[in-house]
Amino acid sequence: MSPVSDLARIQGEFQEYLLRGTRAIEARVAGSASFALETRLGIYAGAYGSRLIDALESSYPALAALLGEQDFQALGAEYVRAHDSPYFSIRNYGDALEEFLRTDAGYADVPLLAELARFEWTLGAVFDAADAEPLTAAALARVAPADWAELRFTFHPSVRRVALAWNAPQLWKALTEGGERPQLELAAAPVEWLAWRQDLRTWFRSLAAAEAAALDAARAGRGFGELCELLAATHGAHQAPAEAAALLAVWLGAGLIVAAAPA
Repeated sequence: MSPVSDLARIQGEFQEYLLRGTRAIEARVAGSASFALETRLGIYAGAYGSRLIDALESSYPALAALLGEQDFQALGAEYVRAHDSPYFSIRNYGDALEEFLRTDAGYADVPLLAELARFEWTLGAVFDAADAEPLTAAALARVAPADWAELRFTFHPSVRRVALAWNAPQLWKALTEGGERPQLELAAAPVEWLAWRQDLRTWFRSLAAAEAAALDAARAGRGFGELCELLAATHGAHQAPAEAAALLAVWLGAGLIVAAAPA
């Protein structure tokens, strides 16, 4: 066996030990009077798991605060056992925590946990998204009146949408800012939320159903005229253009739109 292939096998056996506790690597590691074989290997295994749990805590600070150190460490250890890290950057580790909380028998009976994890991961994606220069109202005003019906919008890369049944955003705010925790509430229907980044700050707010539908349609490439037709169902044909213009002004003010052009 060549030195390169032998090294690859050793690396593979060591990885299997770290991830799944398989013992093939033990034949290649020597103990000493100061450190037994199990101690030597255990140092690396413990450090690997701890680093991944630290990454989870960094991405999910509110969830960690809600569970407390001991219970979050236990959750992290279970998640690490179930999920390898396939990413070059440890920042991306933890993307499946929501699904784990939603489906694992030990956590599935508390659905708020999965929703809080979903909300936190969404905020992380908002923070990490690429930057772009927002479109100004002055630039939009230069669009010719004849082009408005077919006008389509490009949204900031940070814009995210999420629907939540529990009041996870309010709980997140209390847990991360030290405020009084709200009473947990399950809405009669999922509440639509918008999250985005503006001026290096992450923002979020709830959306009325009509705005949520219009925003989703605009992000999907529907033109301004189509947005007016969509809003006519809730505001009437006469009021719909004014409502669409008002929503557009709100989106511009928040820096959600970065470009607009007719199809």
